[in-house]
Amino acid sequence: MAVSYKELGLVNTREMFAKAVKGGYAIPAFNFNTMEQMQAIVQAAVKQKSPVIMQVSKGARNYANGTILRYMAQGAVEYAKELGCANPQIVLHLDHGDSFELCKDCIDNGFSSVMIDGSALPYEDNIALTKKVVEYAHQHDVTVEAELGVLAGVEDEVQAEESHYTKPEEVIDFATRTGCDSLAISIGTSHGAYKFKPEQCTRDPKTGRLVPPPLAFDVLHAIEKKLPGFPIVLHGSSSVPQDEVDTINAHGGKLPDAVGIPEEQLREAAKSAVCKINIDSDSRLAMTAAIRKYFDEHPEHFDPRQYLKPARENMQKMYEHKIVDVLGSNNKL
Repeated sequence: MAVSYKELGLVNTREMFAKAVKGGYAIPAFNFNTMEQMQAIVQAAVKQKSPVIMQVSKGARNYANGTILRYMAQGAVEYAKELGCANPQIVLHLDHGDSFELCKDCIDNGFSSVMIDGSALPYEDNIALTKKVVEYAHQHDVTVEAELGVLAGVEDEVQAEESHYTKPEEVIDFATRTGCDSLAISIGTSHGAYKFKPEQCTRDPKTGRLVPPPLAFDVLHAIEKKLPGFPIVLHGSSSVPQDEVDTINAHGGKLPDAVGIPEEQLREAAKSAVCKINIDSDSRLAMTAAIRKYFDEHPEHFDPRQYLKPARENMQKMYEHKIVDVLGSNNKL
């Protein structure tokens, strides 16, 4: 029995992206795997009056179970209303779908948006696969994100050694022929907590910390010129906050030289046609930092609620910071 996302109270991305492109801000796309992450996302979005995309990778869906996820998404909408948000705008999105079958299964089980990632395929194969997903999704009023160009780094099953920037000359042909609703591009962002190798960075002489190479804004602006007003998506856009990394390392963790995308560059991207920015590693770091610190300070405790509560609070603080200070999506409901 297929379930429509509309029955769950979710929305697709069409309207929120159009508003974001026009308004010069970006919608937060936060990955989640656990109830605590979901609660923190909803609390932050309601408090800051922001639309939000709750996204799930193939690995996260396997981890949580598709049926439970569907009810979690419905629960998120009802929870937002309970917290005082009359008309929440929440999207349940599949991140990095790797096959038509997976995308179809998600659409049939209440997802309001799916990504088909054919970026590792030859160009024509990427178009054919994306078009097939778009045709099925649009029958159910589900929006589709596609990807052109390859991001480096590791995220669940998605892995690439090196990135290949999106070629601006391909974007019109690709978007026209596939009919996709938004396009993930590669301009130097990267998956994971180690977005750049030390040799790609410079070191700040004062702090000794790694400074990553700048994003390729020339590529972004060339793409904007080719597709004015078309919704662009940035993956791998966690900033890997050094205070969270320091907390982890101070309490028994081992994350040397973890480095992310500077927030001022993401702020600049959010003001352009980039209307969805994906953030996953920062949430993982915020959760792990709070838990490690708690374990260190309370070795006698063993009730999961005791350490998951500060973890949830730390994630909420991080989500609110992204919404207000980086993406500018607050007060947009």
